[in-house]
Amino acid sequence: MFLTRLALINFRNYTHLELELPPGAIVLRGDNAQGKTNLLEAVFFLATTRATFTRAERQVMNWQALQEDPFPYTRLEGCVQRSKGIFRVDITLLPTENGQIHKEMRLNGVKKRALDVVGQLNAVLFLPEDIVLVTGAPVLRRRYLDITLCQINPAYCRALSSYNQVLLQRNALLKQLAERRRGEDQLAYWDHQLAEHGAVLIATRYEAIYQLDQLARERYRTLSGDGECLRLSYAPSFDPENRPVIDYQRPLHLEDLWPERPASLPVPEVAQAFLQRLERTRREEIARGMTVSGPHRDDMHFLVDGVDMTLYGSRGQQRSTALALKLAEMDLMSRVTGETPVLLLDDVMSELDARRREHVMSAVQGVQQLIITTTDWNDFAPEFLAGAHRLQVVAGRITQVAHE
Repeated sequence: MFLTRLALINFRNYTHLELELPPGAIVLRGDNAQGKTNLLEAVFFLATTRATFTRAERQVMNWQALQEDPFPYTRLEGCVQRSKGIFRVDITLLPTENGQIHKEMRLNGVKKRALDVVGQLNAVLFLPEDIVLVTGAPVLRRRYLDITLCQINPAYCRALSSYNQVLLQRNALLKQLAERRRGEDQLAYWDHQLAEHGAVLIATRYEAIYQLDQLARERYRTLSGDGECLRLSYAPSFDPENRPVIDYQRPLHLEDLWPERPASLPVPEVAQAFLQRLERTRREEIARGMTVSGPHRDDMHFLVDGVDMTLYGSRGQQRSTALALKLAEMDLMSRVTGETPVLLLDDVMSELDARRREHVMSAVQGVQQLIITTTDWNDFAPEFLAGAHRLQVVAGRITQVAHE
């Protein structure tokens, strides 16, 4: 899988860009604030149908250029080559009279929902600040799982959309019950809806983290080079297997944390366990006016030799953990789809020592397309640059660099 063409209009600092892209390694060099990361964000936007660095999509629009345009809009277009053919993905952002942003998506020229577009292009994005996936709040890890799984599992994406809608409705009802403005007779319906869609999320996350645990373990062993063992642990807000609650505040024995477990969970059994949980917490939820259990409160943990990197760990361990996770994500996508995703690396070489640089370059050898940014050509070995397609970006304008 790879992008053959990328076109941008009024996206970030790109007023008009048309770029033909070959398979293989593409190195984009530029000074800071010239547009390197913006280009990677545009590719990831096409893959996920959402902005990466902001929740307000109006912020990706080049408003200075839009103010000079009688028909203002922002547009992203990508042509994707896959084993089953060529696809064209278009995303258009239009400002409306009430100040909102209307987003329109097309696949091969036909208007589609986001659910039908996401995953047509698979991409893995690694940023220097991705260390916050390890050290940051649980919401960042949930968002990471959602973005990853929506690209490769349409059923998960549909369940996530439905779950979020049901959660809003159920929370609104719980607030009314807390204020004694409604009876409890309607709650059973929303409980069943929440359990039905939530069970798909829990079972899918369980299986994905089970696989990521295996893949990241091997990646981390090579990255660290000192025999340390990385393990990933799913921490759902309630455990459908009714295991004892794990205390991540203390060092853990790996053999106790990961006994023999199935690679997947049956969705009907998870749904039944979720319903029972909702019944047990009903009084608390009505009193608080909110849903206290469910995938919207899940977490995952990264443990190196039994120590939780979310709470402890050196900067080097945490950075290696984040990089191992991203490489494992690439492996997982390849395993599920049968095609390697486009790999997007944003100035990561400057953050790594020589051994980790060597491993990253070795890991990406089988990738169909790699787009990597840098401020310095010297971050790469001459033999790598000799085989790469080289580009230079200055103030939102990209030119090809001839080989010496």
